[in-house]
Amino acid sequence: MEDVLRPIYQERASQSNTLGILILEKNKPISPVTDNFDVILFIIVRDPEETWYVKHYEFDNKSAAMHIVDEDLLQHWIDTSSYRRAVEWVINGSVIYERNDYVTELKEHLREFPQENRDLKKVIEFAKLIRSYSESKNLYDSEQYLDSFSQMVRSLHYLARLSIIEKGFHPEVTVWNQVRRIEPEIYKLYQELIESGEPTDKRIQLMIIAVEHSISKRSRTSARHLLQLMSEREEPWSFGELKVHPEIQEYILDLSSMIEYLVDNQIIEVVLQETKGPSIFHRTYKPKVTL
Repeated sequence: MEDVLRPIYQERASQSNTLGILILEKNKPISPVTDNFDVILFIIVRDPEETWYVKHYEFDNKSAAMHIVDEDLLQHWIDTSSYRRAVEWVINGSVIYERNDYVTELKEHLREFPQENRDLKKVIEFAKLIRSYSESKNLYDSEQYLDSFSQMVRSLHYLARLSIIEKGFHPEVTVWNQVRRIEPEIYKLYQELIESGEPTDKRIQLMIIAVEHSISKRSRTSARHLLQLMSEREEPWSFGELKVHPEIQEYILDLSSMIEYLVDNQIIEVVLQETKGPSIFHRTYKPKVTL
């Protein structure tokens, strides 16, 4: 298959801004990793006209997708897990061209998974988990059991990805196969929610207890990215200050619910500041725990 695609990628390899080319072939009839294409041609470039260019091909009753991606966009995907397929393409793809060992070094960086990158990924998944879990619990309390069930499934997905990152791995597209190997305890929770013969409300009730326990024991380490950032100064932070901080933008939409959770669990403390109005105070925040 590589031979057929050679004229396409050789043209790209000859261009000075091409950093690396990888190829990944489908190895199962149904392949979410390759979007069910028979082959993915993944080309990493520097300063392209388009940050992400995609083209589809067909040959000999087979299909191929070529992705040309700017290196900065790829790094963003890697740092935030916002496009996990691309991370798998780098990890599992075969290198057919690279400039100055670019892809080799990128693969090594992914394998090492530095703590700084791990902390950012953990807090992103943790923030999503807190919001989803809170919504599931609120829906359960209002007896909206089917909606609560849907949110609980989503919560377990976030918990699964968080647990994989804790173990030093990048979450894959087929995350539950990965969880079954790496974190069987969470896989068992998922099975109990999906496959149990108990009524829906009873299943959710049990999951609320189990997930709350899982969140609680991970809260300090999962929120490390935020807590370390807040510890960089003595003064407490207003929410507005945190909201515009560039290092928080990847989880800004879930920041409010995460902060409330951390306040409720005495990991962050509220510092009240006077306003011009009588008996009205600004809420500001500072870490209560030392990491």
